[in-house]
Formats: sequence, C-alpha cells, structure tokens
Amino acid sequence: MADKQISLPAKLINGGIAGLIGVTCVFPIDLAKTRLQNQQNGQRMYTSMSDCLIKTIRSEGYFGMYRGAAVNLTLVTPEKAIKLAANDFFRHHLSKDGKKLTLLKEMLAGCGAGTCQVIVTTPMEMLKIQLQDAGRIAAQKKLMAPQAQISSSTGAAESVVERRTTATQITRELLRSKGIAGLYKGLGATLLRDVPFSIVYFPLFANLNKLGQKTPDIKAPFYVSFLSGCLAGSTAAVAVNPCDVIKTRLQSLQRGVNEDTYSGILDCARKIWQKEGPMAFLKGAYCRALVIAPLFGIAQVVYFIGIAEFLLDLFPKRRN
Repeated sequence: MADKQISLPAKLINGGIAGLIGVTCVFPIDLAKTRLQNQQNGQRMYTSMSDCLIKTIRSEGYFGMYRGAAVNLTLVTPEKAIKLAANDFFRHHLSKDGKKLTLLKEMLAGCGAGTCQVIVTTPMEMLKIQLQDAGRIAAQKKLMAPQAQISSSTGAAESVVERRTTATQITRELLRSKGIAGLYKGLGATLLRDVPFSIVYFPLFANLNKLGQKTPDIKAPFYVSFLSGCLAGSTAAVAVNPCDVIKTRLQSLQRGVNEDTYSGILDCARKIWQKEGPMAFLKGAYCRALVIAPLFGIAQVVYFIGIAEFLLDLFPKRRN
C-alpha cells in the first residue's frame, strides 16, 4: 500500500470501492474463466475466452455475461476490504520495531490477509460459480438433446429448458440441506488458493511499488501503483491457477453430461492429472490474469487517491 497512513474505516471503504469498480469492468472475463475451467475434455463447449463470450452472448444475450455479478457486487466490498485492510494490519504489527519489513514478514502479512478473507470469499465464490456455470450446462444439454431423441424409443421431442435460479434460492437450499457448511464447501481449496496468492501478491507489489519512489519518504506516483498492482496481481494469479481450477471444480454443484465428480482436493487433482493432463491445471489462467490485473491495479489507485479518507474528512467539516 501507499506509505501514507490512513484510518481503518477509510481502508475498508477504499477496498470496497476498488472491488466494485474492478468487478464491474472485468466480470465477463471471470465468467469465461469459470466456464473454461469447469469443462472437461470429453464435453468441450468453448475453445477460448473469446469463443466463450461470443457463444454466451448468442445464447443468453449481453447480460448473460454478467450472470452471478450481483453476488460479487454485494460481497466484493467486504471481501476486498478485509483483504487489503488485514494486510495493512499485519504489516503494521510486524513492523512495530520501526525496521523495514523483511521478505519473510511481508509474506506472513500476506498469509494473514489471505486467511482472513476466505470468511467472505468462500460463500461468494460458491454462489457465483453456480450462476456463472448454469449457462454452460444448459447449452450442453441442448446439444445432447437431439442425440437423446434419436436413441429414444418413443421418439417424443423433449425440450431442454434452463431453469434459472437465483443466489437467494441456492443459499436457501444449501442452508436447508447442509446448514452453514453448505456455503463453505471448498473452504480448504479456497485457502489453498488465496493464502499463496496473498503471499506472492503483497510482497511483490510492495517491492515493485518501491521502485517508483524517488525517496523512501515520498510515495510512488499513482501510475506506478497501478502498474505494480497489475503486474503483481497477474503474476500471483497465474502462480496459483492450479488451485483455482481445483476450487472451481469442487464448488460446482451441477455437472454436465458425463463429467466427473470429486470427493476432495486430492481426488480432484488426481482425476484432472490422469484424464486431462497437467495442462488442464492452467485452464483459464490468462482469463484469471486479465481479471486480477486491473482489479488490483484499480485497488492500489483507489488507495493512492484516498477517496474514502476524503469523504470521511468532508462530513465532519460540514457539521462544523
């Protein structure tokens, strides 16, 4: 983060603003990432990110690219706020002696931030993935319908109609059938992704951002913070993409035709390796890099500008 010390409420608001702006800009790419990661070799619906987005628009309309966005827009504020504020909190307490943070301490601060954020990230991702992947499963069933009609002895036409569900309906069903644990399915895989991501991202950003500082007392220009956030974010995103693939597969409640189910992290990793090969762990990696880069670049710019601090200072002045 920037060297300037800002209050905790300002950090939380800044993180929320950054998350809202970032999600709005890159959500369609995130949808393509989820669908590319979930498709298995036997039932490939999409060949690339652009192919996925084009087919989504044709079959579901323009707003089909934003399925699940409401969940993200609702929960990304606390998720990003917790992540960014927690990192600052741990960095502050690890540097109480006034000395410069070592790389190990920077990694520990990132680890703490990643661990804290899964409280919100896991249910958010759980709900988002169901909504994002529903269109892929429905499209796959439509393609399989003619084959089913040919093999059917009655020859009766069966229409495949996608039943659109909402995040509220999914939440109610999970709470009714599995309790709060239903919303935290894939918690271990989420930790396996988010903790290493934060360990890589935060120290890398801090050190890249320092390169733009003329002196230690003067913070780097905002464009340096933006570029540092983009580069650190995309690097960390690609580094943990195998964990993201596993998390996405484990959190998907609905499966396409003839697609594997998984009993846990190791079972999922083993089946992907055996049936799809090691390159399957990089599915959606470039999509994830394109999502994370501007998301965290924007987050650093919002921190740099200090929008929330300005707003918090403004209202007391008006009251006076």
